Amino acid sequence: QLQLVESGGGSVQPGGSLRLSCAASGRPLEHYSIGWFRQVPGKEREGVSCIGDTESFVAYLDSVRGRFTISRDNRKNMVYLQMNSLKPEDTAVYYCAAKPGPLCALLAYGHDYWGQGTPVTVSS
Repeated sequence: QLQLVESGGGSVQPGGSLRLSCAASGRPLEHYSIGWFRQVPGKEREGVSCIGDTESFVAYLDSVRGRFTISRDNRKNMVYLQMNSLKPEDTAVYYCAAKPGPLCALLAYGHDYWGQGTPVTVSS
């Protein structure tokens, strides 16, 4: 059983930065693609970024492209989301999720394992 734990969320002012981390345990992360998703109460969960089982394939939601960077370290079983130039509309609970196989996706479907989420608040 793969277990995921997010950390790094918090409160920042607009224009600030945060680095989210997703720590995996139970199985080698190298067999999974990883997605970062976010959800605001009353809205559907949306895919923010994803990375294939290596770093050869990454994808971003249009609204975060150029501001967010996803990366992974399979030796440490870790995935990261560097978030720069944060905006109030980035406020949400952020989740990492794992999908078996090499290709990632920004859709929640197919992601078998989810973390508990870490909250991000962007406000002045």
